[in-house]
Amino acid sequence: MKKVLFLLLIIANTISAQNADELFSSANDLYKNQNFEKAIELYKKIKSKGLHSSELYYNLGSSYYKLNKVGPSIYYLEKALKINPLNEDAANNLIFAKRLALDKIEELPKTVLQKFNINYLQQLSYNQWAVVVVAFSILGSVLFLLFYFADVPSRKRFYFVTSSVSFILLIISLLITFNQYSISKNNKEAIVFAEETEVRNAPTFNSEDVFILHEGTKVLVLDGIDNWKKIKLADGKIGWIIAEDIKVISNF
Repeated sequence: MKKVLFLLLIIANTISAQNADELFSSANDLYKNQNFEKAIELYKKIKSKGLHSSELYYNLGSSYYKLNKVGPSIYYLEKALKINPLNEDAANNLIFAKRLALDKIEELPKTVLQKFNINYLQQLSYNQWAVVVVAFSILGSVLFLLFYFADVPSRKRFYFVTSSVSFILLIISLLITFNQYSISKNNKEAIVFAEETEVRNAPTFNSEDVFILHEGTKVLVLDGIDNWKKIKLADGKIGWIIAEDIKVISNF
């Protein structure tokens, strides 16, 4: 009985994947024919099946960009880069999408370590770093076995050194993976979806307005109380915003 259920599950997943491929192809055709609203409907159908990919979110973001919908465009392009930071098309389109946003926020100066982290380490997601960890563990294990069974002293030394280097790189990549995972989980980024929204100094409607944000601005979510979210901008400003005015860029 268990084997039958397992086979049925495999068949169902295969059919679902085929349907998703057909939907994706149809949506791409609609996009090429500039029928962006219909394309978005099909892309979202794929998303509703629980399927996520950098390409899917790139196409969604690009479709919204063609419709001049700033918030959704930036939101989905950011999601595409969350899955695959090396998606150059998504990165390039995000630059154009951000030009449509009204708020021009200057980032605070970054330290050398922060710049190194952004420019190099964050070019891979924590899932991709996990693959690097596995690769180094396999390489280190193979080299250690070669060292153990080698008879020639020169080869034995070579395998010992290379296996040691591999295990050192394994530890480093493992630490990077945990660090990127921690950053990804703790830094909850969100995009403003409201056309215009007031940010207040406390989570109440009778509190003072501190600044105004517009659609498409990226914020960092620090905390939440009831229907309010405490946010921080790239320039260091902090305030409280109505939760429904922003949409968190969720992780997968």
